[in-house]
Amino acid sequence: MSDGRKPQVYSIAAHRGFADALVAGLVPRYSEDSFGLARLTLLLPSARAARTLSDAFVRHAGAAGNAGLLMPRMVMVGDLDLDEALGPLFDSLGAGAAIPPAADPTRRWLRLAQFVGEAGQQLGRQDMSANARLRLARDIGTAMDRLSVEEIDVEELWEERVLQALEANADHWQQNTKLFYTVSKMWQAELADRGELDASNRRNLLFREAARRMQGNPPETPIVAAGVTSAAPALARMLRTVSELPQGAVILPDLDLSMSAEVWDELGAAGNPEAEMPFEKGDAVTHPQYHLKLLLARMGLAREEVQQWHRAGLAKGPPERTHAISSLFLPPKASKAWVDLPAGKRRLAGVSLVETANPEEEAQAIALQVREALEEPEKRVAVVTPDRGLAGRVAQHLRRWNISADDSAGQPLSQTAAGRVILLLSEVAAEAAPPVPLIALLEHPLVAFGDGRADWLKNARSFEGELRGPRKVPGLAALRPVAEKAKVAEWFSEVETILNPLLEPAAQRGFADWLDLLAASGEAMCGEALWSREDGRALSAFVEELRLHARDVPVALEPADLPSALRDAMDRVAVRPSYGGHPRVAIYGLLEARMTRADLVICGGLNEGVWPPSPSTDPLLAPAVLRALGVPGADFRIGLAAHDLAGALGAPEVILSRARREISGPAIASRFLLRVRALLGQAMTDDATNSGLVDLVRAIDDGRGQDESTHPQPKPMPSAEQRREDISVTSLDRLRSDPYEFYASKILKLSELDLLDADPGPAWQGTLAHSILEDWHENGGSLEDLADKHLAELSAHPLLRALWRPRLLRALDWVKLQLASEPGRDPVKWEAWGEMHVDGIRIFGKADRIDRLPDGSFAVVDYKTGSPPTGAQVENGYALQLGTIGLILRDGAFGEKGDDPVSGHATRFEYWSLGRNSKSETGFGYVTTPLLEGAKRSGIPPDDFLPETERFLEEALAKWILGDEPFTARLNPNAPGYSTYDQLMRLEEWQGREGSGA
Repeated sequence: MSDGRKPQVYSIAAHRGFADALVAGLVPRYSEDSFGLARLTLLLPSARAARTLSDAFVRHAGAAGNAGLLMPRMVMVGDLDLDEALGPLFDSLGAGAAIPPAADPTRRWLRLAQFVGEAGQQLGRQDMSANARLRLARDIGTAMDRLSVEEIDVEELWEERVLQALEANADHWQQNTKLFYTVSKMWQAELADRGELDASNRRNLLFREAARRMQGNPPETPIVAAGVTSAAPALARMLRTVSELPQGAVILPDLDLSMSAEVWDELGAAGNPEAEMPFEKGDAVTHPQYHLKLLLARMGLAREEVQQWHRAGLAKGPPERTHAISSLFLPPKASKAWVDLPAGKRRLAGVSLVETANPEEEAQAIALQVREALEEPEKRVAVVTPDRGLAGRVAQHLRRWNISADDSAGQPLSQTAAGRVILLLSEVAAEAAPPVPLIALLEHPLVAFGDGRADWLKNARSFEGELRGPRKVPGLAALRPVAEKAKVAEWFSEVETILNPLLEPAAQRGFADWLDLLAASGEAMCGEALWSREDGRALSAFVEELRLHARDVPVALEPADLPSALRDAMDRVAVRPSYGGHPRVAIYGLLEARMTRADLVICGGLNEGVWPPSPSTDPLLAPAVLRALGVPGADFRIGLAAHDLAGALGAPEVILSRARREISGPAIASRFLLRVRALLGQAMTDDATNSGLVDLVRAIDDGRGQDESTHPQPKPMPSAEQRREDISVTSLDRLRSDPYEFYASKILKLSELDLLDADPGPAWQGTLAHSILEDWHENGGSLEDLADKHLAELSAHPLLRALWRPRLLRALDWVKLQLASEPGRDPVKWEAWGEMHVDGIRIFGKADRIDRLPDGSFAVVDYKTGSPPTGAQVENGYALQLGTIGLILRDGAFGEKGDDPVSGHATRFEYWSLGRNSKSETGFGYVTTPLLEGAKRSGIPPDDFLPETERFLEEALAKWILGDEPFTARLNPNAPGYSTYDQLMRLEEWQGREGSGA
């Protein structure tokens, strides 16, 4: 110790604003003439904290009217959660100790994956895929670091207290512990051979050596540790040394000095070495002060030795706010005192609550609050949320007002434009060019970036249009006919040249080899655009580092494992935006928000599982084992999240926000928010709940105050020339049931596109069945052979063949048996086109099959892979296809197949359904008719069927094709139809209004 000097440890209360209050006190205390603060060294937790302090120094200098400022030296202690390294000061302090270098974390990850496979074999565990080994290696590395930070050797796993805890757990915990121990010992042997240390162990040694050197030779210049709250033992001891230096001090954020001793004791042992266990089961680890109590215990200090910082910041809140925050987070027993709390200690003036219906509404509300706050000159706003999705939505809403507010927490590399290129390439390689990843890749914004982009995109969209529908055979070769049909064969040849190396047959490839192929293909498709921006530079560094170590430590990956392995690795690389957004708006994650302060702080996403996050149990070491070892449990992070909220609540103005629902269903309000409500009690007024803001958000979405007549039920009135459209037999149904659908599809020519990689729905099944039956009627042969032939022509995916071929054949066999069961019935036309003219309008259609019956009349057959129309639908004129084909047969002809056209009188009209039927010999197939025959209760009598169909047809022509009737949307709301054009007709905006006809 330094001459027995009393430790100089301070706390800055939550309402004072840590960064600004710190600067306000450092400047008069440590600045010197000519040198300013240049001789001061600040030990800070992270690079984010350094930027925050720099901004605070600038604000302080501006407020004081100083033209210039010499800044102190800022040294990062390094935040493990942010994957930040120690500042170089520690290496210089520890250079004489010849501390070995740190092992590279990427190389360690890959090596641990190899050890997982070897250890699994030794322990008789089931062999795992390469991807599973990589994931488990990541978990093992994290657990090793947790133990290292707490200075716990892996051999302590076999001490008696730990073994007792382990034996009380399930067998899988015991097996996982053995695997963890075995892999850890393998890794330690590797480190010894290479002369390296884990980064966490090396940090401990550097902290220890720095403390030893400062004790033996105290520096002549001041050193202040500010904002460091990590309770790692080695760091805590170094902070104690800093606090005892002649010109040293430690300044903590938001340590509650007003809490009574009884409440402080209720927090638990908190690492007290005199306790039976460092972390007792009843410890209040979720309390925001618990980790600070743990830090003080490891520094060897009592809370009474901590002094209150003497300055407040520029953006300080009301002093009574700190008392309210202290009361808000009282532990369970002490919270009984809420009943008798005086108003001054429960006062949260300036704090309001916003509760919205869903995350989108919440983002809109937050953006509106930010926009309103910026109307006040110099007012600074910070949005703090651990929900990255919410942060992104808020940023997008702010762009409506040209406010650029970048999320300083960044986004995972896997979600950036450059990262998506590599991931899409890996998905193309994994499944041999599946449609969705392939089209997403070909139309990616970075692909063909530059002058040739327009031509490339035109070709890609033409190709996409032909590729839509069920998936084809794997591989690019099967897609050549699609490209030829789309008339982009030359362009697709270029695509094949780029992508073929990824699809070359290989059971496994090394990780490095995969990265070579992915980088080469990505650059061939995107050029320099892949690497030129922030995300591209991060991607370049990621690929180079991973490729370098993957060559030294080979890990073989099957194609199917590649996307997941890459995504897991890329998710851990945060890409932060270049600065230059709005100077008074910031969006932070919880880690980035520490030490920051603004005039208005909006805390979003206050739901359980978000803030606080759901505790994640270590998959290798049971909670009881960790507790016996002296490692804080999973709930420890809840306390850190509570401390983050406590710090944010100290701002002058605070808004707490949550949504009642999340994507997956109803959301539970955060325990912190429930405490705010409980503390306020009767003080929860309308002002505190900010209900007016929610009303404003809903008014924006609902268009309240607008004339509702601006969005009436659509009733388009095309010209007489536009109306004169030829009508197909299928379009007639649509014209009568929903004229707007006919208008959109036939007059506007807007057709519905199939999905990419679509499920084989009734339309696809019907096309296939029709093609096979047409071939069978035309040429004969085996239905089984014909099915194989047509499935091959469609390039159907093998899985699709396996699923659909058996039931398709059984349905087709039923058709064959059904025809054989009616001697004298002779199919004369199949898949035949016919037409007639009515009042100058061409009525046309295709007959699935026309059979000549023994009496010389005809039967009209329509194949159905879905459900056939009901009798009621036919009665109302919404299913006129069979009747209209009968009219064409009577008044026109069907004649594209065979030598002679066919015309005549139809007496039978039948739907041949290929669906399931337990009474059928094959289990599939049945016949129904729209005629009112036998015991049927709905339908049209046989003699009236064609006359009634003709009446419906002439009525439709007179109204909409030759007349001036508007094409009203959903004219017959009860008629069967499709939802294809619901969005175009803006259905939800007018449906249900009085007089709409809906």
